[in-house]
Amino acid sequence: MKKADKFVMNAAGRIVPTIINGKKVTPFMGVNKYRPTHKGIATRIPTCIDYPKDGNKIVESLKEALIKSGLKDGMTISTHHHYRNGDYVANMIFDIAAELGIKDLRWFPSAAFPCHAPIIEHLKSGVVHHIEGSLNGHLGDFCSHGKMKGLGYLRSHGGRYRAIADGEVHIDIAVIAASAADMTGNANGVLGKHPFGPVSFSRTDAKNADRTIIVTDSLIDFPCYPWEIMGNDVDFVVALDEIGDPQKIVSGTTRITKSPDRLLIAEYCAKFVEAAGILKDGMNFQAGAGGTSLAFVHFIKEMMLEKGIKARSVVGGSTKFLVDMMEEGLTDYIFDGQTFGLEAISSLRDNPNHIPIGIFEIYDFHAKGNIARMLDVIVLGSTEVDVNFNANCVSHSDGRMLHGIGGFQNCMLAKCTILAVPSFRDRIPVIKDEVTTLVAPGELVDVIITERGIAINPRRKDLIEATKNSSLPIRDIKDLKKEIDQICGIPAKPKLSDEAVAVVEWIDGTILDTIRKVKK
Repeated sequence: MKKADKFVMNAAGRIVPTIINGKKVTPFMGVNKYRPTHKGIATRIPTCIDYPKDGNKIVESLKEALIKSGLKDGMTISTHHHYRNGDYVANMIFDIAAELGIKDLRWFPSAAFPCHAPIIEHLKSGVVHHIEGSLNGHLGDFCSHGKMKGLGYLRSHGGRYRAIADGEVHIDIAVIAASAADMTGNANGVLGKHPFGPVSFSRTDAKNADRTIIVTDSLIDFPCYPWEIMGNDVDFVVALDEIGDPQKIVSGTTRITKSPDRLLIAEYCAKFVEAAGILKDGMNFQAGAGGTSLAFVHFIKEMMLEKGIKARSVVGGSTKFLVDMMEEGLTDYIFDGQTFGLEAISSLRDNPNHIPIGIFEIYDFHAKGNIARMLDVIVLGSTEVDVNFNANCVSHSDGRMLHGIGGFQNCMLAKCTILAVPSFRDRIPVIKDEVTTLVAPGELVDVIITERGIAINPRRKDLIEATKNSSLPIRDIKDLKKEIDQICGIPAKPKLSDEAVAVVEWIDGTILDTIRKVKK
């Protein structure tokens, strides 16, 4: 079976396969052009008589739980990433699968991190056939060089939820780490000895998997409440000594920048929001967890204090910075899909206005509306942008996949999406004639802000008009690119072969771009 077959040109002008890992897929048809006509696939119907009458679903080990769940060749195994680089559970699963002689598993994580590098050995041995999820760091580099048996499949956070809900991905076994759980499987991520925040990414896994295993290192008396995962969706409970290290939730991407250039970019972002008339009482906004985005939150906070403005809601990944805003009365609510830091975890547990939110509510494109579309402004980072405002957050300019999509694509639905990027990194220009990998179509990117100037998408005549008399350095994106190229020179194009190693899916389930093998 070919990894990818029957290539066509999609509406974005990218050559993409119509068959991936033996399954037919739909090429990208344009923004808001594709509407599915099929119905989602119904899940397995259980019955309570097959489960213990006293509610006790505890088994002795993860190995026993996997065996009782019917683990066999070719299954799809899902995990979540709320422990980020401190996760212990995913590696355990595939070590056990290797011990049992299982082959050709599809790993379906909500994201992967450097701590998951040991799974490369299971990709080499054939225990894992391919990964559908973030392919960053070591795993991304491995796949970028064509070493994965199957084709990588990259989805956004909302795209992952949509794929499950739409019946495109069937999960055989969901393994969900929970910082606290009871004997029947009620579970959350805010109690116990190693809390990490909401279990948002796994709610749909628990609802739709054939078998669901809760793994915890803090088994508490029934009932474990609040229950983000309900015991009625759980088949087995496993208690381990440790399931993750919450100290490693915070990484280099979740600390405020100290770079003068990036601080200037963040200041420009805040001043643009003010000049455009977005900064107002009752606004709703989201900022990413990158250093520049966090600096933006700092500047916005100072402006809000000065003007006496209060936001209605702020959407996270929550950080200490968002918690400080709420405690200082600058927002009524934090909607939290993922927590970055111990202060935010405590707030989520103790403050009723700090609300855990599911991926369905905020990001699912096939929901009947979502919160992302209601947000007044979002500030994100990007690895590359181009003169047509297309954006890339997955690969570097050499073509290697080193970052996940996360919520990047889903945030494009906001009323104003700003990409805050430096002019260049390591003397490689960030603004290109064409992005290496297309992750977000340019018509959805409203503003690109660098330390050398601000480019507004010509489609956003309202933003251009609102800021034309400001003191901000508003510039044409082609002029910006020309200046940066004069400083850095124009780098050689990445050395890529024709072989497909992964695809990028758009939020509606269609295929947006193909990622090619990096030549040695």
